[in-house]
Amino acid sequence: MSGNIELLNTTLAGAKAADRAALIAYLPAGFPTVDGGIEAVKAVVAGGADIVEVGLPHSDPVLDGPIIQTADDIALRGGVRIADVMRTVREAHEATGVPILVMTYWNPIDRYGVERFTAELAEAGGAGCILPDLPVQESALWREHAEKHGLATVFVVAPSSRDARLAAITAAGSGFVYAASLMGVTGTRASVGAQAQNLVERTRATTDLPVCVGLGVSNAAQAAEVAGFADGVIVGSAFVKAMLDAPDEAAGLAAVRSLAGELAEGVRKR
Repeated sequence: MSGNIELLNTTLAGAKAADRAALIAYLPAGFPTVDGGIEAVKAVVAGGADIVEVGLPHSDPVLDGPIIQTADDIALRGGVRIADVMRTVREAHEATGVPILVMTYWNPIDRYGVERFTAELAEAGGAGCILPDLPVQESALWREHAEKHGLATVFVVAPSSRDARLAAITAAGSGFVYAASLMGVTGTRASVGAQAQNLVERTRATTDLPVCVGLGVSNAAQAAEVAGFADGVIVGSAFVKAMLDAPDEAAGLAAVRSLAGELAEGVRKR
């Protein structure tokens, strides 16, 4: 099976045609278990998520705040492996039909092998990868193999990115651009702020790719605010927290489905 970048592109275009932002959910693979993580992806899609990012748990997550670090630690102690991440992508995509991306730091891919990783992700029906710590100037090998297998390469831009750097990043990327709404690590926040809107405007000046905003969105009001200026609203920590706070897995799945429903309403109120 070839990669699903076309499905990603048409999904984002479809949301735009409907005059709304896409809802993009993030969940780590292997949390609370591999099977439970697959069910969690199904639950957020049932609630209204358009696209899902599956996190590859990492022992040194530089971008992730304490909530996602806690989930990653649970997954790693459970013995999650890259094969489990690929299984999560495959089964979640087959069950939901939505684009599934992997969000991962570079080191696990480098150790696993770029050709092997891209081939397996495409075969699993994955749409691409979000690579928060891979410098664009060092990404040629990855992009060559990703393109060969029909996978999107999503880079992360931040408020600190200068305009020339934004142009270099967006020229190398595909699928969409991940705009980190503020400096710092992931986590739910009281407000998302004007910094994110400014970054989206600056990024849009360099590219026709959709610009999706992550870091901090946790409720429908914030989702609506971000949907007013972004092509996609990315939510991660709020979903993970809902799972962590639940008394059992069934309650966790119900909670993330319900939260996805609220956020899906939010992105339609732009």
